[in-house]
Amino acid sequence: MSVLRIFAINQPEQARFSSSNAHEISAQLQQQGVQFTQWQANAPIDENSSAEQVMLAYASDIAKLQQQQGYSTVDVISLHPSHPDKAVLRQKFLDEHIHTEDEVRFFVRGQGLFCLHLGDEIYQVLCQQNDLISVPANTPHWFDMGSAPDFTAIRFFNNTEGWVAHFTGSAVSRQFPLLD
Repeated sequence: MSVLRIFAINQPEQARFSSSNAHEISAQLQQQGVQFTQWQANAPIDENSSAEQVMLAYASDIAKLQQQQGYSTVDVISLHPSHPDKAVLRQKFLDEHIHTEDEVRFFVRGQGLFCLHLGDEIYQVLCQQNDLISVPANTPHWFDMGSAPDFTAIRFFNNTEGWVAHFTGSAVSRQFPLLD
């Protein structure tokens, strides 16, 4: 179940808002310029599905989003609890950073926690299977995939380089709850 929690930046121990209602999550995020929606697969997907199978299952949604937003590159990322670099990857994503393009992820399976630093608030969005989130360019944020990552996500990019982060140097991400 998807969850949105909103914290005041100076009160990381207590969320001032929490909801697991997808419509309410979408409305709250939309007020901040963040897109949150849900898609349904046209074919069953599991941890053994290939990138090609995943892309085929969501082909019409992918094409529609590419046409609407101009994303030139789409790929599939899968991480499993046995991944040898899971700790290093997790640590890299946990540092607050920005991108010069939107960060768009669709969770085919599993989950991940996007934490958005929006003014004097932190929006934590637990994205799970069927959730699509689009974090606007230049939005400070971090991502937690958990200590035992187990997810597959479709990523959309406006450039051919893929994921390029510009780290802010802020320690704010160390103050808020993690996925586990």
